[in-house]
Amino acid sequence: MWRRLRTSPTVRTVLGRGMASYLRLVWRTQRVVMEPANLYELADAQLPMILTFWHGQHFLTPFLVRPYHRAKVMISRSADADVNAIAAEALGIGAVRGSGAQGRDFRTKGGFNATLEMIRHLAEGTNVAMTADVPKISRLAGLGVVTIAKHSGRPIYPVAIATSRRIIARSWDKSAIHLPFGRAAVVAGDGVRVAADAGPAELEAARREVQRQLEVATARAEELVGRPEEARALARKAQATATGAVDPAAAPSRNG
Repeated sequence: MWRRLRTSPTVRTVLGRGMASYLRLVWRTQRVVMEPANLYELADAQLPMILTFWHGQHFLTPFLVRPYHRAKVMISRSADADVNAIAAEALGIGAVRGSGAQGRDFRTKGGFNATLEMIRHLAEGTNVAMTADVPKISRLAGLGVVTIAKHSGRPIYPVAIATSRRIIARSWDKSAIHLPFGRAAVVAGDGVRVAADAGPAELEAARREVQRQLEVATARAEELVGRPEEARALARKAQATATGAVDPAAAPSRNG
């Protein structure tokens, strides 16, 4: 019975729109701080851009889009992700269906076509958003986002969102289920650009920089909402990534 309910278009639509309504409530009841304070002024000078964030931190990102922004988000083709796509569209964000994968799965999961579609949207002046993580490996940036940056010529802006009141789900990405009536922090990185002629070494360097900026932004967001111990641990990880003391690709983290 549960399987039939999960595959029902009506049930998915109800769940997706319900999720969108709940997230609106959460966002409207937060006391939000942004860093840098002139985030939108800086961002508007760089449009269209590629917004990237960790999986599990993505639920509130639609509220960063202002009415005059055009935006699309990459969401996997899985049945469970249909609810996320419906919620995103209810919040005014179009969905590009597909996800990253390794080897042959990259095409079967729609990653190739989704990548081409994201590049096309950027060429048409539409902002795009996507998670940075390698599929099913939390907090390890993959090459997908830097590949799109290379072929589109558009900058990547890593962003972290944290809230003071949340529940951490028991999922591979430790998703944050945000609760109403708290504080929220939105922290953006300095941005990453990838040259059109970037080779494997340059792409890997850009991937590491996306990783580092996301770690720094996440640490600062956690600090701003009142979790200093978690912030310090994340800051140490970011420093290790910056110095090469730890290779995140060799020792991926599954922590939230």
